Amino acid sequence: MTVVTLDDMVKALANTMGKKGMSHEDQEKLAEWILSFFGYTDEVIDNKLTSEDRDVFYWLEEEGFLTTTQEEVHLKKGKLWRIHYWILKKDQILKIAHQCEDEACGPDDPTAVYNNMDDALWNEHER
Repeated sequence: MTVVTLDDMVKALANTMGKKGMSHEDQEKLAEWILSFFGYTDEVIDNKLTSEDRDVFYWLEEEGFLTTTQEEVHLKKGKLWRIHYWILKKDQILKIAHQCEDEACGPDDPTAVYNNMDDALWNEHER
């Protein structure tokens, strides 16, 4: 059984959202928030989410952290009931979290310095 720790989630967020400008403090808060929904399971029923939670889940789906599935249940009255689930993509999260350990993106990689510079710094030096 694959386990995603809080540290793994923070690293994965750093390697995705952190590169888009999210602060480390916000990455930690988001990691705790995500894992608070899933606990020891891999999936969350969509009915449990508020519309604001669902918006964040869609955003996380775009980043590769979550996916969805649905189940159809036939009720006694003959109606079809669809149950939607959000699934934590644990293998993908671990892959994202440890991508810099597998690739040359640390201090030994000279391009890492330039890739991690924000636009404001580049614009300042262009003047």
